[in-house]
Amino acid sequence: MPNRNPRQIPKNKLSRQMGENIWGKENCPTNNRTYGPGQHGAKGVRRRSDYGVQLREKQKLKGYYGNIGEKQFRNIYKEAYSKKGDTSENLLIFLESRLDAIVYRSNIVPTVFAARQFVNHKHVTVNGKVVNIPSYRCKPGDLIEVKEKSRTIPLVVESINKMERDLPEYISFDAKAFKVGYIRYPSSDEIPYATIMSPGSVVEFYSR
Repeated sequence: MPNRNPRQIPKNKLSRQMGENIWGKENCPTNNRTYGPGQHGAKGVRRRSDYGVQLREKQKLKGYYGNIGEKQFRNIYKEAYSKKGDTSENLLIFLESRLDAIVYRSNIVPTVFAARQFVNHKHVTVNGKVVNIPSYRCKPGDLIEVKEKSRTIPLVVESINKMERDLPEYISFDAKAFKVGYIRYPSSDEIPYATIMSPGSVVEFYSR
């Protein structure tokens, strides 16, 4: 049996379940087929109920950020709801401000799952201090750096050389110095999702 990269399993599973290339990867199984996993192939398209659509969008969004646990994700929603402004916009800002999300956006590592592990293993500092909590929420003006001894990790070197994803305008990255700047909070229309996200449906799900 061939070896499988454990980081590939959860993302492939989610993409197949959703029938969408969630992260825009070239080797995503949905590039060849868009139906969910199973030995019997594609089935007839069933119309989902409003609840089904909302549940699916919630699973897709929390899965995109590394399969965030349900309790944690609900708490993020509650905080977004209690904050002034549009709840769906607040929700996306909170998700994009996660340290692991910023590490992923910067192309330091190839997947958001690798970003979570990278932060967990204390390879990253924020404003000069080691932070090993992937859900740590960064603020505009924060400076994220890869520790010097971590810059030669093959996974990091390969990911930075490839730079597979475009850098959003709210993040700056100095590849030579391994420094990432969180410039400002993003608006929903500039977050570079590879597929359509519907945070409004997520808000509706939790508002039921």
